[in-house]
Amino acid sequence: MIEAVLFDWGGTLTTFHSVDLLDAWQVAARVLAPERSDEVAAALLAAEREVWARTATTMRSATTAEVLRAASAAVGLPVEDALHAQAVASYLDHWSPTSHARQDAVAVMKALRERGLRTGLLSNTHWPRAQHEAWLARDGLLDLLDARVYTSDLEWVKPHADAFAALLDAVDVAPQQAVFVGDRPHDDIYGAKAVGMRTVWLRNDAVPGYDVDPDGVIDELGELVGVVDGWLGSG
Repeated sequence: MIEAVLFDWGGTLTTFHSVDLLDAWQVAARVLAPERSDEVAAALLAAEREVWARTATTMRSATTAEVLRAASAAVGLPVEDALHAQAVASYLDHWSPTSHARQDAVAVMKALRERGLRTGLLSNTHWPRAQHEAWLARDGLLDLLDARVYTSDLEWVKPHADAFAALLDAVDVAPQQAVFVGDRPHDDIYGAKAVGMRTVWLRNDAVPGYDVDPDGVIDELGELVGVVDGWLGSG
């Protein structure tokens, strides 16, 4: 029996965007050291890539503050500075246009909850919880998600089993009672299947592939309700 439908965030509840990462860090660099912004932006991007390379091999999580500290140390800036919070805020504001929920996200969430299903979110992110929560609230999704888990608050990232366990604990369901919906075959689909969840892949050919078979495939988020209804009707 399905009791919960759980989601990835970026590329799943939001539309996938391809963004120039260096441009995003330039915004932060102009706050930290405007006279050295190119050098600092390159250091920030290098530090972020180091973080994601580490998560890919060890699945250890990270925070945006960690990225800023590492980059600051690399270029000889203060590793703890009052400007860091302002730099992070500017950096995240640059990302804000990419953060909007898909047009059908609210309707899908309401339809699932009308069926008595719990909902939740698990995002691989180094961004702070507060920013994600603000974007979800802006888009009318915050109160439609029973649990929201961000790996910036955890020790591990997807596909580590403990990351999925944190979300399952938060919604109080067993893996066999949950469906996970995501756009990344490795992080989302492989990771969720490995802990015993049903999976739905929201097709995204712009992300790395992986040899895994989801239980369902959709091209638009709105198709999810029909897939779930089929499972509910069959058992």
